[in-house]
Amino acid sequence: MAWYPDAVKMELQPESDAQAAIRPTQFIVHSIIAPWTARRTYEYWRDSTSLESHFGIDYEGVVGQYIGTETRADANAGANRRPDGTGAVSAETASNTSGSDPWNDKQIFDLIAIGVWLHQKHGIPLRICRSHSDPGYGYHSMFSQWSTSGTACPGKARIKQFHEVVFPGIVARVTGRTTPDEGLDMDAKQVSGAVWDRDEIPAPPSASTYETNRTWKAQSYLLETYERIAELNTKVDALTKVVESLTKKESS
Repeated sequence: MAWYPDAVKMELQPESDAQAAIRPTQFIVHSIIAPWTARRTYEYWRDSTSLESHFGIDYEGVVGQYIGTETRADANAGANRRPDGTGAVSAETASNTSGSDPWNDKQIFDLIAIGVWLHQKHGIPLRICRSHSDPGYGYHSMFSQWSTSGTACPGKARIKQFHEVVFPGIVARVTGRTTPDEGLDMDAKQVSGAVWDRDEIPAPPSASTYETNRTWKAQSYLLETYERIAELNTKVDALTKVVESLTKKESS
């Protein structure tokens, strides 16, 4: 089991020991539709329902963790644990009773920090989930497979924050950039094309076509360099033979 170091551990039993192991591949965020503390959320999971999340984040910036992130929690329906053993990590966040308020600054800070830790600890990729089973980051209402009866969770205001603040914040903390590196999902042919077939490198001023073609592809530079080196090698070989011939005449 893995425990987030900045969380207050409030371990649910028997769930923590009895539920199946998962390999975490997703992080799904929720609103609990109540202005509860992390402790009150724990008590609700413990006393009032058979469901639970991995984390609870309250308005005051307290993060509670109820189950280790390598154990199944039951907040995400079909994403809790899949037949291949993968599953989603879930975080419930305090909200108003209509689920209409935005996350406050402390909640945003905690969501970003947990998201960064999940990437570093479990290798969750820095992208928004592209399907219900695709590894990455998402929110509860993103796919119907993540909710048994449909949901608007975490609410419009928070969905907007997820796209504009939370997920970019996770990426920025990990990489120093504000957008994910989409190139990580390209196949070898696409990567090769992106590197070698982009016509944006300044052409050498000595090129015969410089006046009409001011930018080259990387592969054009490589081929031009190869041809010039091959031409130079041919001249050097010819010159070497002449020198050797002259040397033989002088020594005879």
